[in-house]
Amino acid sequence: MPNHVHALFLPLPSWSLTTIVHSWKSYSAKQANRMLGRRGRFWQEDYRDRYIRDEEHFLGVRAYIEENPVKAGLCTRAAEWPFSSARLRNGIAAVPRSAGVPPA
Repeated sequence: MPNHVHALFLPLPSWSLTTIVHSWKSYSAKQANRMLGRRGRFWQEDYRDRYIRDEEHFLGVRAYIEENPVKAGLCTRAAEWPFSSARLRNGIAAVPRSAGVPPA
């Protein structure tokens, strides 16, 4: 999504969610600002989290995340969105080079 991001992950026991989000936002902000030739704040300070109760809840949240770009009119199928986990689940390369993202 151009204006926000969703992530679904299971943190290691030794990592707090706050530490993970801070590290992720710090690294990605530096990289995005470098790529865009800008400085300063990139992400909003806050974030929302939720506890995944069971497999059914997990599948529902995953479907919501994957369908988000479709609902926003950015693609017609979830697997078409370059940064979607639906790509991997459908056997498509994770991030196509045409997405403008340099290889890691």
